[in-house]
Amino acid sequence: MKALVLEEKLRLSLREIELPLDLGPRDVRIRIARVGICGSDVHYYKHGRIGPFVVNEPMVLGHEASGTVVAVGSEVTNLAPGDRVCMEPGIPDPTSRASFEGHYNLDPAVSFWATPPIHGCLTTEVIHPAAFTFKLPENVSLAEGAMVEPFAVGLHAATKAQIKPGATAVVIGAGPIGVMTALAAQAAGAGTVIISDVSAEKLAIAGNYPGIVPVDIRSASLVDRVKEITAGWGADVVFEASGSPRAYDGIFDLLAPAGTLVLVGMPPDKVPFDVVAAQAKEARIETIFRYANVYAKAVALLASGKVDLKPLISASFSFDDSIAAFKRAAEGRPADVKLQIVVEETA
Repeated sequence: MKALVLEEKLRLSLREIELPLDLGPRDVRIRIARVGICGSDVHYYKHGRIGPFVVNEPMVLGHEASGTVVAVGSEVTNLAPGDRVCMEPGIPDPTSRASFEGHYNLDPAVSFWATPPIHGCLTTEVIHPAAFTFKLPENVSLAEGAMVEPFAVGLHAATKAQIKPGATAVVIGAGPIGVMTALAAQAAGAGTVIISDVSAEKLAIAGNYPGIVPVDIRSASLVDRVKEITAGWGADVVFEASGSPRAYDGIFDLLAPAGTLVLVGMPPDKVPFDVVAAQAKEARIETIFRYANVYAKAVALLASGKVDLKPLISASFSFDDSIAAFKRAAEGRPADVKLQIVVEETA
């Protein structure tokens, strides 16, 4: 079948490749419709590795996907051919202790699309467990369905934050995950969400959403703006979604006493952490790794209209133009939030 293959660092091919398509009793076969390009895909393309995960042999990219079910296994009852779906890309060992305790995303044996040596979904068809495949309501498009995966990260972060109605939240970083974290915080009940970045273009996109206050930290102090909005009290929740080590400099100055800091972005190296500043405010610190138990909720929020991810899709490319799409993603254009590849044009 045809797939976008990362042959090695900085070398992509759109070519035929043999992938397993054996349909198990609890699996579904899915014809891929849309795939979003994630920062991790670009990192593998540019560097050939992310930490200990190294591309040692050709690997199909992509893990943010939607599609149409074309066949179901003998034991599948919740899905049928013709269903439009999105897929949670991490498959844990269902017998692991992490899975039994509800933290299946932390299962050391999890197989995650486009994480070496596991192939991704930028291909025409995939086999996927029905338990990790979610039917899209009629009013949710396949383009939106491919946005559920990155939105799930933000929703997991908002869930871990335990946001209370009317809370003030700060999101550091207005990239795709930052903006979707801001939208998830709103959906969870935050009354005001302040988002910061150094990109005027990305802040303009985030600022188009009612209730989200953009702050360009090149020309304004984020701490001062938070104090102004909260009458000096500070934010109830701070999400660090940039992954920049510099974000940790004075991060607790943003936080209200007994507030919560949620670490979403992954820094490239160790960062300074002011333990005393955290203690002085009795800050609650949460971390996230991908997501767990939020996919169905993410789909429901899109269907309800409470969260609109459509404005975050910056451009769509045909499958034949996949390599061009990745080259554009690697440029990091400021106005681009999410690029998608249309593997098959369907309704």
